[in-house]
Amino acid sequence: MTDTVDVAIVGAGPYGLSLAAHLRPAGARFRQFGPPMHPWRTAMPKGMFLKSQGFASNLSDPQGTHTLTAFCAKTDRPYASYGLPVPLDTFIAYGQWFADELVPELEETLVTAVVPAGDRFEVSLATGETLAARQVVVAAGIEHFAHVPEPLASLPAAVRSHSCEVTEPAAFGGRDVIVVGGGQSALETAALLHENGASVQVVMRKPEVAWNGPPLSSDRPLWQRIREPEAGLGSGLGTWFYSNHPGVYRHLPERTRVYRARTRLGPAGAAWLRPRVEGEIPILTGHALRSAEAAADGVRLGLDSPGDGRRELAAGHVVAATGYRVDLSRLGFLGDDVRARLRTVAGTPSVGGDYQSSIRGLYFVGPGVAPTFGPVMRFVFGADHAARAVAPSLAATAGRALVAAGASR
Repeated sequence: MTDTVDVAIVGAGPYGLSLAAHLRPAGARFRQFGPPMHPWRTAMPKGMFLKSQGFASNLSDPQGTHTLTAFCAKTDRPYASYGLPVPLDTFIAYGQWFADELVPELEETLVTAVVPAGDRFEVSLATGETLAARQVVVAAGIEHFAHVPEPLASLPAAVRSHSCEVTEPAAFGGRDVIVVGGGQSALETAALLHENGASVQVVMRKPEVAWNGPPLSSDRPLWQRIREPEAGLGSGLGTWFYSNHPGVYRHLPERTRVYRARTRLGPAGAAWLRPRVEGEIPILTGHALRSAEAAADGVRLGLDSPGDGRRELAAGHVVAATGYRVDLSRLGFLGDDVRARLRTVAGTPSVGGDYQSSIRGLYFVGPGVAPTFGPVMRFVFGADHAARAVAPSLAATAGRALVAAGASR
């Protein structure tokens, strides 16, 4: 086993990289593991745009110097803080630049096990190495938590994909595809498939498609800006609260937190996507999925509708754009004994104001703590709060350990 480090960070997406950028100047000895921007590289479709505005798509560093604005200016890429969608390839390149500049010691290997061992943790790597860490931060991305409900989950993989698996829309050119879902992922996946030559239709339970409004004017009167402020997750007083005050959100009653984390900022398409969908792609609204069966030519779906009764649809492939649900059992590097010891909120880790779980020294950041800190944790915008809350706690513990080690000599 190698020497003990103060912190091991598991994951190198926006939350993990932001935390490392804050931890590095704090003097704590840490190691970080994982391919940079992994879910963005491997679980997003080519041609995608971020739904977040440019100003809300920054990773976080202590001085605020390594913003998306700075990267786009440096690399001569189009950028606007508001009103211009951010292309996926730009965001991936930005994350890689951020890592190269601020976290050069990032190790692109996977963690295979995290095991409590006395006052520290044993962290095993895919390389075969085992190290000791006084504290561990789990910065797991959404790629672990793709949710496919029944009856779609029982279909063979050959005829069914989750939207995170549709990374090459061009591969479906010339095929008939049904997209199940009603949010941004469903609508943008359908648009990309259509634009790459697939014959697509969308099926959703909601009675109508929800679209976000167009960007608000920057020169609105003051009273309008007060009544409907613009924030990282959108406009409106509620959205402003979720965006800017996750620390206050944490003090809401648990039942309220869980409900709002699940229902606020629900399925809706971005305003810039609307022209690519309306009039271009047939959308069947108000239809619930009753059955799904593999067929010789692909898949057959049975649908129920209060207005139309029962009907069937057939296609060569079905895409489940059905979102993500945190399930700790999918974090294979956390053993059964660790998961059994974790206090949970709605199946997610219960954490304190410093994001520390019920297992001392084990922290969680990102979408896995949305029921504690709110819907902002599902977005890049939440990385700043997480990094600024977690880094001081980790550094303080590292400092106490250093003092204790010096006193024992």
